Amino acid sequence: MATAATAATAATEAVVLDAAGAPAAGKRRFRFLRGRKTVIGLGILALFAVIAAVGPWIAPYDPDAMSDQLLQPPSGAHWFGTTQTGQDVLSQILVGTRGVLVVGFVAGILATALSVLIGVSAGFLGGTADELLSLLSNVFLVIPGLPLIIIIASFVSDTGDILIAAVIALTSWAWGARVLRAQTLSLRRRDYVEAARATGESTWRIIFFEVLPNLTAVIASGFVGTVIFAILSEITLAFIGVADISDWNWGTVLFWAQSNQALAQGAWWWFVPAGLCIALLGMSLALINFGIDEFVNPRLRTETGASRKVRMRVGFTPVARGTDDKETGS
Repeated sequence: MATAATAATAATEAVVLDAAGAPAAGKRRFRFLRGRKTVIGLGILALFAVIAAVGPWIAPYDPDAMSDQLLQPPSGAHWFGTTQTGQDVLSQILVGTRGVLVVGFVAGILATALSVLIGVSAGFLGGTADELLSLLSNVFLVIPGLPLIIIIASFVSDTGDILIAAVIALTSWAWGARVLRAQTLSLRRRDYVEAARATGESTWRIIFFEVLPNLTAVIASGFVGTVIFAILSEITLAFIGVADISDWNWGTVLFWAQSNQALAQGAWWWFVPAGLCIALLGMSLALINFGIDEFVNPRLRTETGASRKVRMRVGFTPVARGTDDKETGS
């Protein structure tokens, strides 16, 4: 009887380890990429990234070249139709993709770097440093981005993509810094941080190797949100004519379509493709953000392979089983 009980206990422990240990070690690394939302979002974003890289070379026409085919609807010669001056809309969309992504990701990288530097430093150091850095965040939190860009554009003759991205980054990092400060305040007294401090680790080593890895999901979510905001800001500035309208992007296409009353003339092909591109890119980034939320919050995990159920067996301890085990019948 003792031998049978020991064997049953060993078998139960083996099932527990198989159900809990293996998915945690082997599948958790790929859980984020297994979500349907994440895969769709990354796929659409990758498509736009390829277009941004090769768009000027695969454009069938020069986006500035005029022709006698005025306001022609989509056809074999012009897949997205032509403008009032005979310019090819498809070529304008392909060439303009690069400017949109450059502004979005440059602003996202700069704003995220500032928010991490200031937010994590304020939350971990505390004291006077926390008060000064929090004051700096509060000051930049109330600075409006779009009016500032309009003012700068009135004084600078060439308002390029990098300048616009820099201004957007400087006016959009403060909110992320406040979020990271709050998260860092909750992490700096954890046991593993105290253990690293007790072993004599330097402050910056603790921040980089103990605190930042636990803030990765929050940082990634903030980065995606900043990219969305920067892209919409760039398109808005181009649409209202503040940005340089000689540089093609999707907002510039909409600016010329609105200036020449494309809607009143029934030239839907002039503005619909740019609007669809904006919607698709925004949707892809939103899906990636939802995927990050599901990866971080266990309550939101429905399709990432992380949902777990408890199966009851008579005579055995309840064991947590993954959805993959149920599918294989084990």
